[in-house]
Amino acid sequence: MSDIDESAPALTTPQEWRGYLREYNELYLRTADDELDSEQAWMGREPATEETVLAAERRLGVRFPPSYRAFLLTSDGWNGVGGWIELVWSCERIPWMRDTSGGASLIDLYGEDPDDEYAVLFRRSLDVAEGEDFWFLDPAEVGPEGEWAAYLFEPKHGDLKEFASFAELFHASRRLMEWFAGDDAAGD
Repeated sequence: MSDIDESAPALTTPQEWRGYLREYNELYLRTADDELDSEQAWMGREPATEETVLAAERRLGVRFPPSYRAFLLTSDGWNGVGGWIELVWSCERIPWMRDTSGGASLIDLYGEDPDDEYAVLFRRSLDVAEGEDFWFLDPAEVGPEGEWAAYLFEPKHGDLKEFASFAELFHASRRLMEWFAGDDAAGD
C-alpha cells in the first residue's frame, strides 16, 4: 500500500520547497491540457505567515507535519496540481474530511460497517486538496520524523495509496506529470 521514493527530497523547509515548486510549476505549465494565460504563470500563492499557519493549527486542534507546514510557509495553497486534484487548500480552508461533502459521502458509503478501515481513516483525516480524487493526511499515523501518513484516494476505482508524507504525495503527482510529459528526467 505504501509508495515511498527514497531518492526524492524530504522537503521539510520552505527553502527546499521553493526550488521544488518552481520546477513543479514549470512542468505543470508544459503539460497543462488547457490554455493558461500569462497571469497564471505561477500556480502557487503567497506564502502563509507563521501566524496564519498557527491559526489553522489552533482551529483544527493539531500541529501540521513538517513537510506540509513547510509547504504552507512557501505557498499558502496551490492551483493546478495535476491528475484529478485541482488545488491544495490554503490555511483558512483546510478541513477535516468528515466536514466536507465529499468526505461525508465516502464515510457514508464505507461506514455501513463502523469498523471499515476506509471509513475510520476518512473520519480522522485532514483533507488537504480539492478535486475528483482526495489527498489527505492521517494524524494517527505519525512517522519518526513527525510526518503523518499521506493518502491519495481515487473513488472511481476504490484505490487507496499510502505515502510517507505530504512531500511524498506531491512527488507522486510530479512523477505522474513527468510520465505524461515523456520527460526522461522523471524522478530526478
